[in-house]
Amino acid sequence: MRKRVFHVCSGCGATFPHAFTTFCDRCGAMIDVEYDLDRVVLHDSEDALVRYFDLLPLESDGHLVSYGGGPTPCRHAERLGGELGLPWLFIKDETVLPTGSTKDRMAAVVLSFLRECGIAEFCTSSTGNSSTALANLIGQCSGTRMYLFSGDEFQHRVNFGESEQVVHFVMRGATFVEAFEYAAEFARQRGIVSERGFFNPARREGLKLAFLEAVEQVPRPIDWYVQAVSSAMGVYGTYKGARELVALRRIARPPRLLCVQQETCSPMARAFEDGSEAILPHHIVPRPHGIASAILRGNPSRVYPIVRRIVIESEGGFATVSETEIREARRMAEELEGLSLCFSSAAALAGMAKLARRGGIAANQTVLVNLTGRDRDAAVQCHSASWLRRSGDTWIQEGD
Repeated sequence: MRKRVFHVCSGCGATFPHAFTTFCDRCGAMIDVEYDLDRVVLHDSEDALVRYFDLLPLESDGHLVSYGGGPTPCRHAERLGGELGLPWLFIKDETVLPTGSTKDRMAAVVLSFLRECGIAEFCTSSTGNSSTALANLIGQCSGTRMYLFSGDEFQHRVNFGESEQVVHFVMRGATFVEAFEYAAEFARQRGIVSERGFFNPARREGLKLAFLEAVEQVPRPIDWYVQAVSSAMGVYGTYKGARELVALRRIARPPRLLCVQQETCSPMARAFEDGSEAILPHHIVPRPHGIASAILRGNPSRVYPIVRRIVIESEGGFATVSETEIREARRMAEELEGLSLCFSSAAALAGMAKLARRGGIAANQTVLVNLTGRDRDAAVQCHSASWLRRSGDTWIQEGD
């Protein structure tokens, strides 16, 4: 299979060659990818990477990296929905993916895209799920090396086997944002690619796959899409995928978006509540804390205006939930649906439940909650890592 992928500036509309380009060199806006929708075909396959290949940022299927497995379950949560007065509640169970999170989809598309772009070395950072997924798939990419940076608070969430293709640096006392920024600086110093998280188009495109599958699994039009967020790249990907399905006449309209954050680290939700078009200093959480560790991003300043726009366009919103509400949602999911969730997935359920109890979701509406991951905090690390400590304005390896 071959096709064209178009790289287009979301600000000025400038076009770019098929390559790893994150920002426009003319206006500074984010680069997005587009497809010739008149030529899109959904291929006859259980493998999402094959079925939706025409909606992925790859021109040749010869570069595909597989995460394995067919569609994840999309369950009609009748018992949980009955408790909440939502008879049309569906849950997309991404916890069954190989590393236990939806980021396996992202990692497969990112590595495929980097291979196609001829990139052999890159830097990245994450709170655990993304880097675990990338590290577990990178073995399919001979000659590719990843430099991974994580704060020590998240070290226990980064789990993969010993690999010469992954160099892991653990930064003492660093937040996710600090690790992300240092990864970019390390890449600049070494002259290699900084993978850029949200602004890597392959991440956003990979994460829309869960919604594309769910549309074919849910027997009704989806009115609400709910997900716990840190940067909300999955929500962005979902909304973009939904708009593509509208253009393909497979759905009538995109769903309303509900982005959920833990109240101890909810900069986007607080800014949205204030009616602010940007993250202001008092919205930033310098030292994030909370049980939903996968979504603890204290300063999403650059992504917030983008996410705010699509949330408003979808007539959706943000919700914040307490630790108590998260734990209660987790208990209900286990008792009523037999699910073992991470706290971030439980936060999504808690936010949906909170909005439903306040009358924000009608009983006749169809709700899809993306359960993005299972509890992996107890997983055992089996790889070596180098430790970095702060020295003035930079970081040095311990022992140097």
